[in-house]
Amino acid sequence: MKKVFCIGELLIDFIAKTEKNNLGKAMEFSKNPGGAPANVACAISKLGGLSKFIGCVGEDSFGTYLIDVLKGNNVDTSLAQRNNAFTTLAFVSLDEDGERDFVFSRGADENLKYDSSIKKEFADNIVHFGAATALLGGNLEDAYNRYFFDALTQNSFISFDPNYRRDLWNGLTDVFQKKCMPFIQKAHLCKFSLEEAQLLSGETNPIDCCYFLHEIGAEVITITLGKKGTLLSTINKQQTIPSIMVKTLDTTGAGDAFIGCLLYQLACKDLISDAMDNFNVLSKMVTNANIAGALSTTGYGAISSLPKHEDIFKS
Repeated sequence: MKKVFCIGELLIDFIAKTEKNNLGKAMEFSKNPGGAPANVACAISKLGGLSKFIGCVGEDSFGTYLIDVLKGNNVDTSLAQRNNAFTTLAFVSLDEDGERDFVFSRGADENLKYDSSIKKEFADNIVHFGAATALLGGNLEDAYNRYFFDALTQNSFISFDPNYRRDLWNGLTDVFQKKCMPFIQKAHLCKFSLEEAQLLSGETNPIDCCYFLHEIGAEVITITLGKKGTLLSTINKQQTIPSIMVKTLDTTGAGDAFIGCLLYQLACKDLISDAMDNFNVLSKMVTNANIAGALSTTGYGAISSLPKHEDIFKS
């Protein structure tokens, strides 16, 4: 089984218990571990895969708590770093459908330092670039780009999820688009929400979005469509793969559960290229990933709601 390296932020999600869609009036919050790449790493490990997290948290009680959560979910944290900045926080409100609104207080995640010794570990493994904060500047963006170059030179399978957050890029969407393009150009697998695909392609129809993104270089594209399922697209074929019906409580981390399950299945393959070239195999993988994403919305919090292997792969 291949290892999956997940690079980027690990943070605390404070989810408002009351006053939905109004963080200013919320008085009570529940504390949950989060951060897109950390969620993906946990999604993989909870399914029985091998994931390694690369990111930075503070030398504070929140940082210790987060590292302990990853370890408790069997994620390899040997490449994680600690810093004297405070651990990054996100305040989250949910509406009646479980949709989210974020306010970030950024801290230690942007201080990740590049480690050249990791390069050799990438060889013939999977590297997932899926951090919401990685393109916002700081040491993290520098490390992110250098690890991207390392993955390219080490024959790694590259996965990319832009994790667009509107509040983080207010008035700077053109910068966001420009920074995403090199990853889309070289990624073997791209996972987008419909909003991201439309933003990055300038198209409205999901199929047209895929045509544009394939033209840039993306080999296999998934566009998650919520309850409608996922559009799977290769250069030669497109198909919407349906999801399952569940009672949704919180959509936080659903996309991470999806891509984590998809990467887990690819990591189990001796030759990933064989799966990538077989649309029927890919569609079955996406079906399983849809189940993972849907099940993750039936509880509160991202990591705590991630499904286990037996929840999806029933014999």
